[in-house]
Amino acid sequence: MNMSNLLPYRWRVKHQAGRHNEAIAGVLDTPPLVPRRDGLVLFSMIGTAVVLPYLVAVKSLWQHLGRGRVAILDDGTLTAQDRAILAAHLGDPQILRIDEVPQGPFPKGGCWERLLTILDHRAGEYWLQLDSDTVTLGPVPELERAVASNRSFTMLGGDDVPTEALDLSEFVRRYYPDGPMDGHVQSRVESRLATLAPDAGWKYIRGCAGFAGFAAGNAGRDLAAAFLRRMATAIGNDDTAIWGTEQVASNFLVANEPGAVCLPHARYLNYWGEPWGEDAAFVHFVGAHRYDNGAYLAASRQAIAQLKR
Repeated sequence: MNMSNLLPYRWRVKHQAGRHNEAIAGVLDTPPLVPRRDGLVLFSMIGTAVVLPYLVAVKSLWQHLGRGRVAILDDGTLTAQDRAILAAHLGDPQILRIDEVPQGPFPKGGCWERLLTILDHRAGEYWLQLDSDTVTLGPVPELERAVASNRSFTMLGGDDVPTEALDLSEFVRRYYPDGPMDGHVQSRVESRLATLAPDAGWKYIRGCAGFAGFAAGNAGRDLAAAFLRRMATAIGNDDTAIWGTEQVASNFLVANEPGAVCLPHARYLNYWGEPWGEDAAFVHFVGAHRYDNGAYLAASRQAIAQLKR
């Protein structure tokens, strides 16, 4: 019996994360990323606990995308040693502090600072949000085209999600035919979308904030603030700070971008404990199943081996 399975979930995940970090330490032996100031920013919010997985994530993406510079939002836990490692491996990336992000009317925490940083900085560069628990496995031509054409993108939340943004009322009709739901905050908001602004012409796509692109020169905080106000009327102001509301906001913002791209789910996917197809190019190892079946470790080691070539 694996005795770690007897630990409480929080302790078990911490134990698994520690073992994973030890097993991927080889990423520190890979060549440094050579950033390019070409109008693309690879952006992530990280802390000291995920420095090694993050290096796998950003280096494997850069290897296949071949462009961009790196920017990081420090969640407040990065150490001096972490910063030295990041500087050596990522070409002295731009590091921003979470406590310096202007909050305004937006919730504190729940990754809202990450989204606000993107919106505040995208005027002159394309900002691509990359979670640290991701691995790029192969060529990403769909992503290359989206960035090259300055079109925002998201990866889809599942294989049953339409490949284009839908009007709010149509989205609710398809996914919530029985009306407003309680439970998880994402379902609470999504099931009430049709009532937020019925005459505004807004759209929505069920995407994933863990991998999303925000085209250069598009809107800043104004649309996000308008959506936040409407969301607060639907679920209550206090609940807009619940973890998951930022993902809904990210999905909404991408859906309302001109020519937004939905990356094909078969190639850009969340890992739910099931094998992926041979054509998969990018995998996001979501928390609930991150360490299932050794898949995350195998993908990370594969990426590290490719980086060493």
